[in-house]
Amino acid sequence: MCAGLAATLTACGGEGEKDPDAGTNGVGKLPATKIQSKARTAAGSADAVHLSGSLVSKGRTYKVDMKLKGDGGTGVVSTKGTRFELLRVGEELYLKADAGFWGHQGTDGGGHSGDAAAADKLDDKYVKVPSGDPSYKRLSGFTEKSVMLDGLLGLHGTITAGDRGEVGGIRTIRILGGQQGDGGSLDVSLEGRPYPLRLQRAGGAGVIRLADWNKDFQLTAPEKDAVVDYGQQIPTGT
Repeated sequence: MCAGLAATLTACGGEGEKDPDAGTNGVGKLPATKIQSKARTAAGSADAVHLSGSLVSKGRTYKVDMKLKGDGGTGVVSTKGTRFELLRVGEELYLKADAGFWGHQGTDGGGHSGDAAAADKLDDKYVKVPSGDPSYKRLSGFTEKSVMLDGLLGLHGTITAGDRGEVGGIRTIRILGGQQGDGGSLDVSLEGRPYPLRLQRAGGAGVIRLADWNKDFQLTAPEKDAVVDYGQQIPTGT
C-alpha cells in the first residue's frame, strides 16, 4: 500500500513539473559560453538579417534600420536630427538625403555652410560615394553584415546564463556579460536555429533587434538619372 501511494505521488509530481527546454532547440541546456558560440555561428552562416534599434558611439546616438546580406545592404541611419539612407550594391555605395542634410549638417553632425543651390541639387538624389572618399569606410560599415555583427555580438566579462523569455513571440534564453549584465546581454532563440534576437550593449550603448534571419531581399542600384556622381570626393560635411 505504501509503495503504491509513493508511486502515485511520484507520478503526480512528474506531471506537475514542466521541462523549460521541451520543444526547444536545446541550447538552453548548454553553458553560457557555448550558447554564445552557437549564436555567433548561426549569425555568421545566415545569408541576411534585419537590424534595428540604437547604437551609441563616441557619445553620439545613432538610430539604425538596416537590411544586410553578403553583397550589400540598404536602410536608414539617423543621428542628432539628421537622417540619411544608405544603399550598397557590391562595392558601389550610395547616400541619399534631403537638402537640409546637405546644406547644414552632414553625416557626422558637424555644421558647415553648405551651398544652398548644391544642396537643392542633391535633395532626394542618390550620391555615389567613391571608395577613395574619407567617408566611404565609415558609411559602408553600416551596410556590411559581417562588420555590424562582429561589432555587436561581443559581450564583455564572464559570460553567464540568465532567464528565459520571449522576443517577438519567440522563446529565448538570455546570456549576460559581466556582473548582472553590465557587460551586455544577448537573447538567443530557443526555436529553430539559435539566432541572436536582441542585444543590449555594454554600458547602455544601445539596444538592437535582429530579425528576418535568412530572409532574402532585393538589392538594386538606382537608375542613372537618380544618381549624382562627384567623382573622387562627395560634398563637404559627410
